[in-house]
Amino acid sequence: MNVFREAPQGIQTAPHDPRIVAAGYLVSVREVDLSRVRDKESLMLAFLRGLALTESFGRNWDALYDVLTDPNARPARFALVLCDYEHFRKRHRQLGAELERVLLDAQREAAAQGRSLWLLAEERESDPRHW
Repeated sequence: MNVFREAPQGIQTAPHDPRIVAAGYLVSVREVDLSRVRDKESLMLAFLRGLALTESFGRNWDALYDVLTDPNARPARFALVLCDYEHFRKRHRQLGAELERVLLDAQREAAAQGRSLWLLAEERESDPRHW
């Protein structure tokens, strides 16, 4: 099943080689590596790096929401690959729940703007050093 054939809905499992699959559907892709997240600050740094944001990024939930929903900052068809997402959620339950709320709110806002924001969970090989 190809996630890019349908409208984005929730956090979905990333296809194998999401960049290659997305290219065929003219979807821009960015990856955020959650494997080294320890707290909210390191989570915001992961998004800063993954989304290629400037140091002026506010590093808070509102700033992340704004970056994901700003039509001038993101393409109209955009996929965010959340690397090591399930392990992150297991390690950081509350932080993961807060992140999920912001991501799903941003996805709904993007849809209201006539845009598409796919949220794709990708698991990497298990590495116990990051647990």
